[in-house]
Amino acid sequence: MEAVMNSASAAVRPLHYVFGIKQVKLLQHHQTVCCCTSRNNEKIDGLYSGLSHIGLEDHKNMEVLESFQSSGIAKENQNDIWKLFRETQRNILYLNKRRLMALEEMKKTQQEKQSLLDRVEQLELELASIRNSSPIAASGKATMWPQLLLQIDSMVLTGMITAEESSNLRGLVINNKAKVADTFSDIQLKGDAEILKELRHFSVKCKQTGFHIVHICTELAPVASVGSLALYVTGISSELQENGNLVEVILPKYASLDLDGVEGLRDTKAEFYSYFDGNWHANKIWTGVVHGIGVTFIEPVNRASYFNRDMIYGYSDDFERFSYFSRASLDYILISGKKPGILHIHNWETAIIGPLFWDGFVNQGLGDARILFTCHDFKNQRLEHPDKLALCGLNPSRLNRHDRLQDNNKKHLVNILKGGIVYSNKVVIMSPTHSDESSNSSLGHGMESTLEIHKEKLLLAPYGFDCTIWDPSKDTFLPSNYSADDLQGKAICKAALRQRLEFSSHPSTVVVGCICSDISDIGMESLKDIIQLISQSGAQFILMGSSKPGLNSALESFYRSLEDEDVRIISTYDEALSHLILAGADIILCPSFHDPLLQMPLKALKYGAAPVALSSNFKHNSVARSTGMSEYIMSSFGNTSLNEALDQITKNPSQWNQKVKDGMAKDFSWGAECYDIHLNAYTSIKNL
Repeated sequence: MEAVMNSASAAVRPLHYVFGIKQVKLLQHHQTVCCCTSRNNEKIDGLYSGLSHIGLEDHKNMEVLESFQSSGIAKENQNDIWKLFRETQRNILYLNKRRLMALEEMKKTQQEKQSLLDRVEQLELELASIRNSSPIAASGKATMWPQLLLQIDSMVLTGMITAEESSNLRGLVINNKAKVADTFSDIQLKGDAEILKELRHFSVKCKQTGFHIVHICTELAPVASVGSLALYVTGISSELQENGNLVEVILPKYASLDLDGVEGLRDTKAEFYSYFDGNWHANKIWTGVVHGIGVTFIEPVNRASYFNRDMIYGYSDDFERFSYFSRASLDYILISGKKPGILHIHNWETAIIGPLFWDGFVNQGLGDARILFTCHDFKNQRLEHPDKLALCGLNPSRLNRHDRLQDNNKKHLVNILKGGIVYSNKVVIMSPTHSDESSNSSLGHGMESTLEIHKEKLLLAPYGFDCTIWDPSKDTFLPSNYSADDLQGKAICKAALRQRLEFSSHPSTVVVGCICSDISDIGMESLKDIIQLISQSGAQFILMGSSKPGLNSALESFYRSLEDEDVRIISTYDEALSHLILAGADIILCPSFHDPLLQMPLKALKYGAAPVALSSNFKHNSVARSTGMSEYIMSSFGNTSLNEALDQITKNPSQWNQKVKDGMAKDFSWGAECYDIHLNAYTSIKNL
């Protein structure tokens, strides 16, 4: 803009440049030609006034010429002057054109400025929208409707609404989850009466398409976690709810509860009564939300000692504790007006719900519900005297039969785990990566005949994998992220691992990693054989575990005696280093292919390393059925020894790398095979 205006100003020259010195002097006593020049800071209005002024001066110039003609100036001089005036007028017209161009340029600049301001405003609105849809904001919206459902439960328990109205209100919220967050804000700051008023005005309904599933269980990650059950309930529940199903969890109110993992934990001040040991007992209700799932915590009033302990399991009265909880959970579901389509129970601790449901509760308003039983370990059974079944209201004489709860081997006892199998509509056997336990006599633990009778119920499902934590494309512990489509970052991670552990840097050298929950699981003699094999192949080896304190000195002494610059042994677990080992290793030795907690084969595959069984004696159990994921892992890597893996990776690297890339591309999250199996199970039992 400044260049244009300077150019326009330069077009207007002093008169002596236009006419010559002599001619200018002739004109001075008449009239000076005036034109308005522009400066850098001149405003647009000044430009318009300048153009008008130029027009007036043109008129005056004509008057000057006429005065020349009447004054008797020589004809030839008049012609010269006339030419000069013509030239001046052309210059003035040129100036007008340039000024108009400058004006248009300035207008364009102002329009662009306004456009930029409008764009900035639009971006600010988009930024605000992004903030509202951020994980934190999204989490708040996602947990709004589960909290609302829990408050409806407290309303019916306190007598504010009937069970029938509770059921209707719950259906209202469930069918309109997307609108709940916008309609019900700050519900924790409102009383039940105010929320009830809002609910009764919230009348728009949509057709429900998903299942209503209630888990009655003893663990839930991260609030009460001991083993694989906790991760399973949280993982599959989150996936089911994200896909349009309503999932709720009922859990004991343990004294050791991890309150940091519960959002909006509150004492509802509501009580309900449940039957146990010939009496009705009061229970307090707590509610909260875990990973977007509504959770109800049951706290016994008269038998508070049942769950006011340091551990979840391991007490002589565990049957009494968990049968009380199981019966209380069914009483709570009935009183609160819930109408679940699926009651999902787990392991022997809540297996008693099967016979409780079919022997009584099915005829008390829960006739539309069906039972899915999940077993995580057939070794973990519970045998009790039949008379103890009466504690929760069951008839021992009816159930102490071979086709019901009577133990297959110890006929004088009842087997609670067996009751879960017999009295459920479907049984899901959770398997890490190995084959169907029900078909192998060494894995049935005395339940073989029962499993054979109920084989049509049995389904095998793999554990899902938490890809939010273990994903090399997003892992914040890694110096460079990578995926199956772009593996350049893995080479960077391998170099970073070598540098951190002060290995010699040879890009072609194979790196073997091993991460153990306990180094004692390997054994010193086996460890020596492994190190010798790796050293002979020219590879580098990293072992990391969380060793028992008593083994530290022996392990450190053994490590010092090696004097091998290509071996590193780390006795204490380091989270960041574990991620780097997975990313930097070519092979991951797995102490177990069957550990649902460590899931080392799945982690290895995800990070582009080959999972290889630690024991050379490892054999795959050949059986009739297995999960799709277990079939893939066992056929691709399960039967490959460490020696064979080292040989293949060295002699045929391109084929080996393709096999590793194929493994990285596999989906073994909770939303893959595990989800499909459970959804099919729910669908099949609802059609019974």
